[in-house]
Order: sequence, then C-alpha cells, then structure tokens
Amino acid sequence: MNHLTAAEMIAIKRDGGELDRQMIEDIVLGITDGSLSDAQVGAFAMAVRIRGMKIDETVLLTDAMRRSGTNISWQLDGPVVDKHSTGGVGDTVSLMLAPMLAVCGAFVPMISGRGLGHTGGTTDKMESIPGYTTAPTDDRFHEIVRTIGCAIIGQTNDLAPADRRLYSIRDVTGTVESIPLICSSILSKKLASGTNVLAMNVTTGGGAFMSNLQDARELAKTITDVARGAGVKCHSLVTDMDQPLGSSAGNALEVQYALNYLQGTREDRMHQVVIALGAIVLVDSGLASDTASAVLALEKSLISGHALEKFAQMITALGGPVDFVESSAKYLVKAPVLRNVTADASGWVSGVKAKEIGMTVVVLGGGRTQPGAPVDWSVGVTQVSSVGDKVEPSTVIAQVHAASEDAADIAEKRIRAAISVSENSIAPRPVLIGD
Repeated sequence: MNHLTAAEMIAIKRDGGELDRQMIEDIVLGITDGSLSDAQVGAFAMAVRIRGMKIDETVLLTDAMRRSGTNISWQLDGPVVDKHSTGGVGDTVSLMLAPMLAVCGAFVPMISGRGLGHTGGTTDKMESIPGYTTAPTDDRFHEIVRTIGCAIIGQTNDLAPADRRLYSIRDVTGTVESIPLICSSILSKKLASGTNVLAMNVTTGGGAFMSNLQDARELAKTITDVARGAGVKCHSLVTDMDQPLGSSAGNALEVQYALNYLQGTREDRMHQVVIALGAIVLVDSGLASDTASAVLALEKSLISGHALEKFAQMITALGGPVDFVESSAKYLVKAPVLRNVTADASGWVSGVKAKEIGMTVVVLGGGRTQPGAPVDWSVGVTQVSSVGDKVEPSTVIAQVHAASEDAADIAEKRIRAAISVSENSIAPRPVLIGD
C-alpha cells in the first residue's frame, strides 16, 4: 500500500524518478475521482512532459487509464479496427477512412477526441452536422457498428475517464507534446474500445505535436510497442505536417472537405495518407492479402460510391439529416464574413506554417483556449495553398471564414505571416515519410 501524498508522487517525477505501479494507480485514481485537483493534475502532466517516462511506466499508465472506466467487447463477424492520428491541421482522414474500411468488411467503432491545441478534433467536426449525436447510448452505438459497419462518436463518460480529464488539462497547460502522455491517451481509449487492429498516423513537422522527426519516430515506435504488448495488431506511419494535410481547416469546413473527397474531389497529399493507412488496416486485419489488393479495394470503395453511401448511412443513424450528402450546403453553418487572401508577389509558395494556420482557426473561434469551451463550427480557412504552387499577386492563397470583419483582419495577418512565397520553385517534402 502506497502512503505517499499526491505532492510527493509528483515530486518524484519532477526530480526525474520512476513511478511504480502503485503510484501510477493512485495518480490515475485521483485524476478519475477528482481527489487530485486541476493544479495537481497539471503539475503531474508537466513533470512527465519535462522528465519523460520509461516504456514500463508508460505501459502501466496506459493500462491504469484503460481500467479507469468500462471496457467494450464486440461479438462481430469481422475484425474490429481503428485509425488514429497524433494531430495536425486540415486532417480529415478519419471522416473518409471509416466508411471506406466499413465497405471493405471491417467494423470501425471510432471513438474520437475534441480539438487539442492548434489541431482540430474529429468530435467537434462531426457535431457541426445538425442533429448528429456524438454521444449515443451504448446499445445504439453497438447497433450502428453492427449494421452499418462504422460509427464516429466522442469519448463516452465511462470510457477511460482518467484520460478525458487529463486530456482537457493538457490542452491548456502546455503539456501536449509528451510521448508518454500522447501514447497513454491514445491507447487507453483504443484498448478500452475493443480494437483488434490499429493504424497510427504519427505526424511530424511544424504543425505536429512531434515537430522533430526523431521524436515522431520514437513516438511511433512507443505506440506500436505498447499496443502490440497489449495484444493489438498495430503499425505506425510517420507523415508530414509541415504544411496542412488538406486545404481546409475548421469544423464544418472540414466536413464539407471530407464530403467532397468521397464525392470525387481528392487532393493528392490527403489521398496518399488515406490510402496508406487504410491499406495497413486491411492487411493487418486479414481483409486483404497484400498492400496492392488493399489499395484496389479502397479505391473501389470510392469509385463505386459505396463509401459515400456508408458515410450518409452513418450520419442518418446518428441523428443527422437523411439528405445531408445531397444537401450539405443547406445544413452546414456558414460564417458571415468571407475574405480572400491573395499573394503579395509572383513566385512559388515555399512554406505554409501548419501550426499558424491551425492557430488562426483557434483565434477565429474554431478551437479552444479553455477546457469545455464552445467552438464556432462555421469559422476557419479554406483554399490554403500548398508548397510548390505557382502564384501571382491576384492568386488566392487562402480564404478566411470569420464571424466579423475584425476577426477576418486578424486572421488575414496571421495567414500572410504563415504562407511564404519565393522567387524559385521549391519541392514539398513527401507526405509519406515512413515508419
């Protein structure tokens, strides 16, 4: 029995010590039942952010957080799979990939998070669809996954509740960029949700929490090792987030982007990541014999229109409009002010600072600076240029969607600072970096 106080346990980690199983159990219990204050949880997160954790500690933390709530079990006639990203800007992969995988025979109970720092949250995006509930009853969630094959919902109250509280406090205490905390946050939810196969998208670059490639590779390896140790088939893919993955950032705007993708308008960088992650899942789950056949199956799900149909069915099943796919413009809320930002000079786009684009969305009201704060689903940025694009002074390099002219002014300044133009053509970094 551990008789250390919370302050003493935090101090051990603060001073670079290793926490044992009982200490971690006590800390996670205190996070879950509220006996640790927000200040103490923030101090624990900061100590881990600065001092790190050994793999064994991370495994213990992940397991304790998984057991802080219910664990879902599935009785389905196919593999239960999931995909997760460590965060980025303009990253709508989940919205397209869940229905694509369902068409290919997988079951995808995708339990997603809200926006964290400068990155968007899948739950916030889906809630921009009128009527769509990200908090169905357990029975309804199971029924939708069983009959349709996919359901994108938010984290339930009883699924890894320790993570839910820790996640929200990390968001506002500068402790997001921590390999042990990211790993335990992701995997505690995935393990609790009954996932058998997991594809991890570990982003790196200026718009990622792991801006350094070496750190990203370390995170990818840590997640893969911990997941496999828990009996989950897992592969991690490292992808570029120096620039936004897609040309739209903002909640309702990204839903429309995903819909456009499923309907046939596909940007190459986004498509590469969607297909690569989907292929990992199909091969690891046994639904495809090799990568080539997996790619063919995923492409077929798009070309046939079946992935779009699945997306529509999921939206309707979770309370959204029955004609959402056909009439999204009628349902998705629109910002009152649109502002085109044009290039200052001729040349080629040489840099698009993804983090600045993401923070622009936050400043516009599309993200959070306090846990639980509301977000404006309508605001954001579209038509964001990509590195290598040729521009003239009249070329639109981004379009701001804002609640007011004053907000648009601020956003325009941030975007101009984020997008640089050079006299010489520059090739972008490949979006698929490796494992």
